[in-house]
Amino acid sequence: MLARQTVVYFAANVFSALFGLLNTIVFTRVFAVAAYGDYLLGFAFATLLATFLASALKLAILREQAKGDGADIRGAILAAMALLAPAAPLFFVVARLTGLAASVSAAAVLLAFAVTLYETSQESLRAAQRPHDYLRGTVYRALLVSALGVAVALASASGAALLVSSSLALVAATALFWRAAWGEARPRLDRARLLDIAKAGLPFTFSMSLMALATVADRFLLAELAGVADAGRYGASLDLVRQALIIPAISVSTAFVPMAVRLLAERGEDEARRHLAKSMELLLAVVLPACVGFALVSPQIADLVLGPAFRETGRWAMPILAMAVVFQILTQQYLHTSFLLSNRNRFYLVNTGSVLVFNLVVSALLIYRFGLAGAVWGRLAAEVFGCAQAYALSRVAFAMPLPVGRLALVGAATATMAAAVHALSAMVEALPPALALALLVGAGVAAYAPIALAFDLAEARALIGGLARRLGARACQSPVA
Repeated sequence: MLARQTVVYFAANVFSALFGLLNTIVFTRVFAVAAYGDYLLGFAFATLLATFLASALKLAILREQAKGDGADIRGAILAAMALLAPAAPLFFVVARLTGLAASVSAAAVLLAFAVTLYETSQESLRAAQRPHDYLRGTVYRALLVSALGVAVALASASGAALLVSSSLALVAATALFWRAAWGEARPRLDRARLLDIAKAGLPFTFSMSLMALATVADRFLLAELAGVADAGRYGASLDLVRQALIIPAISVSTAFVPMAVRLLAERGEDEARRHLAKSMELLLAVVLPACVGFALVSPQIADLVLGPAFRETGRWAMPILAMAVVFQILTQQYLHTSFLLSNRNRFYLVNTGSVLVFNLVVSALLIYRFGLAGAVWGRLAAEVFGCAQAYALSRVAFAMPLPVGRLALVGAATATMAAAVHALSAMVEALPPALALALLVGAGVAAYAPIALAFDLAEARALIGGLARRLGARACQSPVA
């Protein structure tokens, strides 16, 4: 069940990533570097604000709806979102204080509310373990965001206009799968329930907001110390890395976290830990080769995807950022599950607050001394620090299993893949980027897949065997001509 749901979530996110890749190709060629920097800074603020608005709501959905005991808090969630809307002017003032232009500030606040509506609706589907409806919502979003975004980019190449187009796309996408997510639910002003959501979610909201701030603070620091153009170059590389690499991790965690909550509630800690051990192996078996492989083929990706003004930065920055993403994924998609299962919300606060302070201090020093390169290395240092501290905290909260033997096999398979790709890199250097990338990725897959099957990483044999049986059964049921 875990593997099947992971495949569906992965398909949803890959579909979204493909359209996001198209957006990056268009935007980094159409937008001036400074204009794209405005968009990325506005998007960063919207992400931070959406985290602040939605975290408590998503936590309540995950804790209540995922149990499957008949509890339905969707009416209260809708009422909570409606009550947040009057605070929009205040958020606009905050955006202006960060240095964003008025038009970018207004568009960023609008996008934050649209993201809150969309992600809360998707969380309702995830908690109900309805992956196919989740896939449908992701497809709607990807198509609409890309269609409207590319149209706006070609028409105006304005960062604020692009933010507005994304907002409209998210609202339209949510409307298309509204009934699947919310059914007949209507806003219900249940004061006691809303107060419970606020009390339970406040520490989590604060800590998630700190985490989001830690994720984007270096962009604003870089814009202040080195200029919006450098922030645009840095953001283009970082977003491309994250878009490509975090998606597989989210696909895995989207499947295993609700299942862990239910297993802990119904069968106890031992069963939950067995499930989490398998989940950790699956997570690393997907993420580690993806991140290492991305680092090795970053020059080809930069030349193929990024516009001319962004490529030089991408070629040297993306390998470092890919390694940072490994630690970010381990922290946010796995170790933080410990805090959820133990109801230790203050540990989110401790971890994210420490990472934020570390990131601000280290990045400020490095940016002041090395400029754009300082922001890249500061990001890696912050993610390593955050992962180490999250692991230490998880030992006090809910001890997360680390199946060292199985993880070592993942490492061995990844090392073999990396050796094969590195050996081929020099031979394809003179080829066109698309052909070189295809050959390198093919070599990596050809090296990794047989070893993964030989070691049965993440129960790959059972997954492939089940898929083969289902395909065979369908073939047998097909009418004979």
